[in-house]
Amino acid sequence: MPRRCARWCCSAHGSCVVIPAPSFDAGATLAAITAERCTEMHLDEVTISYGMTETSPVSTHTRVDASLERRTSTVGTPQPHVEIKVVDPETGLTVPRGVTGELCSRGYLVMHGYWEQPDKTAEAIDEAGWMHTGDLATMEDEDYLNVVGRLKDMVIRGGENVYPREIEEFLYSHPDIADVQVVGVPDARYGEELCAWIRMREGRPPLDAAALREFCTGKLAHYKIPRYVYLADEFPMTVTGKIRKVAMREESVRALGLTGVGPTA
Repeated sequence: MPRRCARWCCSAHGSCVVIPAPSFDAGATLAAITAERCTEMHLDEVTISYGMTETSPVSTHTRVDASLERRTSTVGTPQPHVEIKVVDPETGLTVPRGVTGELCSRGYLVMHGYWEQPDKTAEAIDEAGWMHTGDLATMEDEDYLNVVGRLKDMVIRGGENVYPREIEEFLYSHPDIADVQVVGVPDARYGEELCAWIRMREGRPPLDAAALREFCTGKLAHYKIPRYVYLADEFPMTVTGKIRKVAMREESVRALGLTGVGPTA
């Protein structure tokens, strides 16, 4: 559950709350659990919710009686009285199951609109009342949903839609990579190419583009293999701890000398 909800529950029951850091930090959290001897309060029915502030905020939820795989690898099924569809971002038509598209939700939970911003409201909610989330997702059997990325982060390389999250998850399997983010940069031939921002594990030698391509070849489709590598000690972040991919794209264009080559995603 969100941290604020957890704090409310603990306050209501007189439980102790340990806050390891101002924002989530995996190392600090594990250290605090060990040092303070925190329990998981016997929570053997943990579930996952998906939604956004504009949808009040939960649209889908995993069931406690679902399989472990579905409880951990999906964001569940639509809530009662909530409609969900996955559409082609360009045509607005519903895509077949298993095909990636933009996740849209409709029902009592959708907000009336942004305060005094009718233009922004019209961009988010269409005439039929569907809230366009901007999230890319697939709908599987029995209406289980899997979020695969953000629409604004999608890269179009030579007519192929490339989803950075898929590439990032694969690159995390490299033993020398501590963290990675993939962004699109302009390219005169393909429209866009991929640039991998990489933070190396401490004490490991830096990776270059050739070494990364060698690691990916035969495991990723050729158009999903990053052309560029940008080594960084840290990634641009918002005050709430979210990755700023727009800033990454801008810095990549500057560092790679691609200004004026073409549009970015």
